[in-house]
Amino acid sequence: MLRSCLYFLATYCFLSLLFPAIAAEPHDKKPILTEKSDTNLLSPSQFLDYPLGQWHLRHDQINFYLKQLARESNKVSIEKSGQSHEARQQLTAVISSANNQARLGEILQQRQKVKSGDAQQGPLVIWLAYSIHGDEASGAHAALKLSHLLASSNEQWITRLLDEAVILITPSQNPDGLDRFSNWTNNYRGQVDVSDNNHKEHRQNWPSGRSNHYFADLNRDWLFLRHPESQGRVALFHKWQPHYVGDFHEMGRDQSYFFQPGVPSRTHPLTPRDNQVLTEKLAKFHQQALDELKQSYFSRQMFDDFYYGKGSTYPDINGSIGVLFEQARPRGQVQSTKNGEIRLQEAIHNQVATSISSLKGSLALKDELLEYQSEFYQGRDKTLKRGRQQGFLIGAASNANRISDLSGLLEQHHIEFYYLTKTVTQGKLNFAAQTSLFIPVNQPQKSLLLAMFDNRTEFTDPTFYDVSSWNLEQAYHLQLIRNTKLDIDVLSKKRPKTSPFNVDEQAVALLINWQQDNAAPVLQQLLQTGIRAKFAGKPFSIKVDGIDVNFPAGSLQIPLKQPGNSAAEITAKLTELQKQYTLDIASVNTSSSVSGIDLGSPDFHPMKPIKPLLVTGHGTNASEVGELWYYLDTKLAVPVTLVDVERLTRLTLSNYSHIILPGGSYSSLDEKFARKLGQFASLGGTIIAQKGALSWLNKGHLLKTDLKEARFYNQLFDSTNLSFADREKLEARQSIGGAILELTLDPTHPLSFGIRGNRLPILKNKALGLTETSTPFIVAAKYSEEPLLSGYLAEEYQRSFSMSPAILLEPRGKGEIVILADNLMFRNIWLGSEKIYANALYFVPALD
Repeated sequence: MLRSCLYFLATYCFLSLLFPAIAAEPHDKKPILTEKSDTNLLSPSQFLDYPLGQWHLRHDQINFYLKQLARESNKVSIEKSGQSHEARQQLTAVISSANNQARLGEILQQRQKVKSGDAQQGPLVIWLAYSIHGDEASGAHAALKLSHLLASSNEQWITRLLDEAVILITPSQNPDGLDRFSNWTNNYRGQVDVSDNNHKEHRQNWPSGRSNHYFADLNRDWLFLRHPESQGRVALFHKWQPHYVGDFHEMGRDQSYFFQPGVPSRTHPLTPRDNQVLTEKLAKFHQQALDELKQSYFSRQMFDDFYYGKGSTYPDINGSIGVLFEQARPRGQVQSTKNGEIRLQEAIHNQVATSISSLKGSLALKDELLEYQSEFYQGRDKTLKRGRQQGFLIGAASNANRISDLSGLLEQHHIEFYYLTKTVTQGKLNFAAQTSLFIPVNQPQKSLLLAMFDNRTEFTDPTFYDVSSWNLEQAYHLQLIRNTKLDIDVLSKKRPKTSPFNVDEQAVALLINWQQDNAAPVLQQLLQTGIRAKFAGKPFSIKVDGIDVNFPAGSLQIPLKQPGNSAAEITAKLTELQKQYTLDIASVNTSSSVSGIDLGSPDFHPMKPIKPLLVTGHGTNASEVGELWYYLDTKLAVPVTLVDVERLTRLTLSNYSHIILPGGSYSSLDEKFARKLGQFASLGGTIIAQKGALSWLNKGHLLKTDLKEARFYNQLFDSTNLSFADREKLEARQSIGGAILELTLDPTHPLSFGIRGNRLPILKNKALGLTETSTPFIVAAKYSEEPLLSGYLAEEYQRSFSMSPAILLEPRGKGEIVILADNLMFRNIWLGSEKIYANALYFVPALD
């Protein structure tokens, strides 16, 4: 009984602290009379039939409550922003006064004029978004509590808030990950709370709830938009164009509470100074709220405002103020920390407190927020010009799909662009209408455009919380001229149409240029349906409709004379596939080439259907597993078998064509399995291994090539006479957070087929290299002599990586091992280098 009374008293005191009168300055603590709330609205605890936080919420409970609140209150409506990969609805509560709710259509029309830079009409828009990492669940709980408070309270400041603002509340930005986490932690909760960090409640299975269905970190996907959750979220952002975005997270259990500003020297140079000034003003409100709870906190450390692909920084480059919040994580009900026990209820209280301080701060700074957003979009440099335009001319030779992907990305970010209506020649480069774009620099989204193609190698502070570069020119491996001018008469908003291919009765084969991204999924569909295909080991030229056409090595040949498949059936299948995939297909009436190999040459290698096994589970890097799975599943449509590390020893590996090893430690695998894996390759299987997996293969004596790892590279850095205070600077220089490096390819190597030119940008984020090898013919790519293209990489690394191997193909008996020093699939945005995986899957097993 005493315990219940103390809990009631503590709760009452906490709530009374949360609702002081709003004032222009956060230190004003004048008390007000407590006013009654609308008790007809079900609270989260009443809806759940148990106290909020007693059990971790599932996503369906969150959605049901939001819908219930919207049915009961004329202050609440629901905004839908699509579904997750697992078809969970993504909902946002739109909370404002009844008068504002009645005119939301008008308000939204006003919001669509924001990018004009004109003086703004209508209410302030505040977006509070929670739990983008599914196992950072205190935010989702706080969101329900806050939603009920705003809908039910008659407090004076809340009434004013709802009259002057529209509040968007998204409790769960990662539905699939949240459910994975909540089911795990609820399953291992007993009647007695256990704070021991080793208890299963606090130790999630692999993969954790942090990531989504494909194990992607959705808080790194705001720029790249590879996943439906991100696409819906960014669409919601541009629909409402919020003035303020609160981004609520959890961090390590031994920390306290963080809110921005972050480290001042690690703010991206494209972020306006006024953005940081407003962030500092808002911080005073968070300070007051947490001081009143006697909750310790910190700012200006650990976290930064650099990478624009996160929820707190994407707003900064889009005219809003984004603020990151990080609560020490409970990961269950209660957990032991260096600062004592931390409970879920405490974490929820803190997140509610800073949510309310966000609302109060935004309302107090309303005029400044409105003015800031208008000024962000003002100026001649953010107004589309008429007539001759200056901007980026972008091409992807022979690759219409890559341009299609890029144009789709630009559309989602509301970046203006045009298609070419005819071929444009600039210098020695040709930009064809089907495979080129023009992006004017002078436009409302100029800041975001420059950020997405940002290219820098010098930094004030070389410490990065995430990657130091994400330049889409290199990620997509594009032709790009930055400062060019084009007349409006060669530009169009309409996407060029793909011409269907024609096959006459004399046709002997169909040809597909392998440089096209969609050539790989089309090949997979052909092989899967029993249609034979070959790839060219050497380039050739052949007449197509009377014109000499060059086909690079790797190009596909589909003979129209095949056992079991008539020419009509083959043609019908490819006609069907061309409707699904953007692809150029050529029909030829002769096997005789103009130059190079003929179609009947032994240098055309027949391919077989593939059956890959992707290793997963503890000991593998979940994000790398997810990226490979995403590519195989959604891009190639390959039926890929996922197998956890601990089950590998019990499998018959010969049932598979490929064993794919993502980065990881693989510490649970022993030498016995290494011998088994070696036998798999010796008998004709293909192993594809990258990054950390190479270390395990090396220890198991499966590689002929030696590795250079962190210990080797650390010795390159001079630490003589460094003080203790210099330690962090040295660690920052030794870290490879994510920089873009250039590879020099051997264009005759099958692993390089389909890649334009002999240069390839890749993303490097691990101190791992390969030693020089005397074995001939195995090196497919080396780091270029001056490898750094964009981002930060210490000079010690640049010198060491220069001209050293990066991609190898080692023969082993009848099979091969594909050795990748880097993750060429990084976040599934590196379209330029994903072709190497396709080559390893389809071409490598076909080699003699």
